[in-house]
Amino acid sequence: MTLGSKASDVWIELPDNDVVDPELSIVIPALNEELTITEFVEWCHQGLKLAGIVGEIVIIDSSTDRTAEFAVKAGARVLHAPKRGLGRAYIDALPFVRGKWILMGDADCTYDFRKIDPFVEQFRAGFEYVMGSRWRGSIEKGAMPPHHQYLGTPVTTWILNRLYSSKFSDIHCGMRGITKEALLRMQLQSQSWEYASEIVLKSVHMKLRTTEVPVYFLKDREGRLSHHKREGWFSPFKAAWINLQAMFTYGAEYFTLIPGSVLLILGLLITIPTTFGSVTIGPITLSLYWQLLGVTLEAIGLVGLLAGVISKVLFDYTGSERKRWLHRLRYTRTVGIAGLLTFSGTGFLVPLVSLYLSNHFELPNATSSRAHLAVTGAMLLLSGVVLFVFTLLIHAAALASRYSPEANQ
Repeated sequence: MTLGSKASDVWIELPDNDVVDPELSIVIPALNEELTITEFVEWCHQGLKLAGIVGEIVIIDSSTDRTAEFAVKAGARVLHAPKRGLGRAYIDALPFVRGKWILMGDADCTYDFRKIDPFVEQFRAGFEYVMGSRWRGSIEKGAMPPHHQYLGTPVTTWILNRLYSSKFSDIHCGMRGITKEALLRMQLQSQSWEYASEIVLKSVHMKLRTTEVPVYFLKDREGRLSHHKREGWFSPFKAAWINLQAMFTYGAEYFTLIPGSVLLILGLLITIPTTFGSVTIGPITLSLYWQLLGVTLEAIGLVGLLAGVISKVLFDYTGSERKRWLHRLRYTRTVGIAGLLTFSGTGFLVPLVSLYLSNHFELPNATSSRAHLAVTGAMLLLSGVVLFVFTLLIHAAALASRYSPEANQ
C-alpha cells in the first residue's frame, strides 16, 4: 500500500501489519542496506516489545538495491526519497512521522535497537532530547577506527562542551531521541552529516530538557562497507569538517561576544589615557602608536561584541535573549548614544583638521596633542557609526526571529 503518488518527490509504502497510533517513531535513513535491513527491522520490533511501547519503524530509503522491499516485508514503513543527504532525509520524513517521540539511528545493525528501553524511560520521564553515548555504553573491538575513537570524537566533543558549556560525552553518536514537537521547532536546515551537530547545538540553544543513555556500538557485518569507506578515505575528514562548521556557525557568539568585549575594554584602556598626549607608566611610554593600536583593538572589539549580540538574537528559541538585548539596546537611547559619539568624535577631529588646512595641507608635528585628540576622535566617530549600523541590524534580527516559523510554534 502506498501514500502519495510515485510520480511525486517523496512517497511512502506501508507494510501489511502497519500499527495504529504509534507513540514512538523509529526513523532511519538507509542507502543500499539489503544485507542488514531485515535483521535491523526485526531488532526494532524486539526493542519496541521489550520497552512495552507501540511504535512504528520508518525507513527513509534512497537505495538502488532491494533495501526497500526487504524493509516492507519485515514490517517497516518505507519512505521513498531521492538521495540528497542524511539531514534532508529527516526533513523529508517529518510530515510522515506519527509518534510523539522520535528515535534516530542507522540501519546497518551497528547500534543495538533491541535495547531502546532506556530512551523510552527517559521520554516518559519528561526529557525532550535523549542522547545516546557509546562511552557510557560499550564499543565492540573493531567497531571504530582508532583515530575516530581516541582523537576525532573525544576532541570535537570537548570543543563543543567548552563552547556551549554542555556536558555531552559523545556528540557523534548516531542513536539519539527527540520529541517530534522539539524537532519541528528546530526547523532543521542541514542537508548532510552536519544535521547531527545541528540537532545537538540547537538542543542547547533551545534549552531542551536533555539527558544521556548508554548505547552499544557494534562492528560492521561481514561483507558490509561503511558509508565512509564507500565514499573514500577522505569522507571521515569531510564529515568532521562540516560538523565543525556547523558547531562554529551555530556558536558564533562564543567567538565574538566575550573576545569582543575583552578587546573593546583593552582598546579603551590604551586609547583614553593617551587622548591628550603620550603617557608613561613605569618603563613603558604609551605613544601615539600605542594609541593607534588601542583604536584598532577597540574597533575590532566593538564589532565582535555587537556581532555576538546578533548571533544570540538569531539563535534565540525561548525569547529571553531577544528580550534582554532589546532592553539593553533600546532603539532611541542607543541611536542617541551613537549620534553623541559621532558628534563628539567629529568635534575632536576639528583642531587637527584646522591645523592641517592652515598649514597648507601639512602637519608640522604629527605626534602633537592635537594628533592624539584626533585619534580619540576617530575612535569615537567610528564607534558611533558602528553602533548605529549594528543597532539597526540587531533590531532587524529581533524582528526576523520573532516572526520566524519556529518562534510562533
